[in-house]
Amino acid sequence: MAIPPLKPRDVAVVGEIFADHIFTGFPHWPRPGEEVIARNYVRELGGGSVNTACGLSRLGRRVRLVGLIGDADFDWFEGRLAAFGVGMDGIRLEQEGTGITVSVSMRDDRTFFTYPGANRGLPDLLAMPSVIADLAAARHVHFAMPLSRELASSTLPLLRAAGCTLSLDVGHSPDWLRDPANVATCREVDLFLPNATEAELLCGQAGAEAYVAWALDNGLPRVVLKRGEQGAVAVAGGVSSHVLPPAVEVVDTTGAGDAFNAGLIDAWLDDELLGSALERACICGALCSTAAGALAALPHSPPLRTLREQTYRS
Repeated sequence: MAIPPLKPRDVAVVGEIFADHIFTGFPHWPRPGEEVIARNYVRELGGGSVNTACGLSRLGRRVRLVGLIGDADFDWFEGRLAAFGVGMDGIRLEQEGTGITVSVSMRDDRTFFTYPGANRGLPDLLAMPSVIADLAAARHVHFAMPLSRELASSTLPLLRAAGCTLSLDVGHSPDWLRDPANVATCREVDLFLPNATEAELLCGQAGAEAYVAWALDNGLPRVVLKRGEQGAVAVAGGVSSHVLPPAVEVVDTTGAGDAFNAGLIDAWLDDELLGSALERACICGALCSTAAGALAALPHSPPLRTLREQTYRS
């Protein structure tokens, strides 16, 4: 159940922040030792925390972004985030450089090469009482990072006590996903948000049915599975839902899962039933993929509502 809007912010998003270098328009996947030429290149802010925070702000939510960047990138981040209505108050500066991700993106999939950079300091950041207090000032806290079991055990109860609802997207973190200790963290958040590849690492089997069975057997309060062009699946209160995304011209799938998260959290804050919330989430994910980079095509609420009516109500 969503919390009445008595707090100064709707959502705090905390997690990894990157400078993304996105290459698209390849004729085919490069083979080992082969050079292929990209048709397009974009340098953009990235990381699940940035993408989700900007997506939520675009949808009209009051958002605090919490994370770490290199001090040399302050001006770039400040200017770019301001375009989405996201401030820098929750960003700490590190001497170590901002994390870097190189994305090689095709129409149907993508591959990432990543340098963590300043993100290595996130565990220490989340151990600071002032940061916990900052997060607790939001109705909902979204973690876009592989939250260690130790950090989850110390942090999540404090946020629960402050009346926050919680969501988690650990991204492609094989060690985290294979560690049985982290199943408890999946249970302790309201929304755990893996994609199909991550779900397979968790449950050891491919397919939506296998993951749903695993999640229910392990006591997750709700089940959500992102399936890319096959849409998304959710189970809550014994009710199963499967929603397909709208048909769009895909340019770059970088950040589509984070945009999905933003749409789902936005619907969660409106107290929508989870099955219905998937519609909003799938539209956000689909529209995000219509431009290069994770931020350029994040939707505002009016076009989202229009496309929702055209896709799911006509």
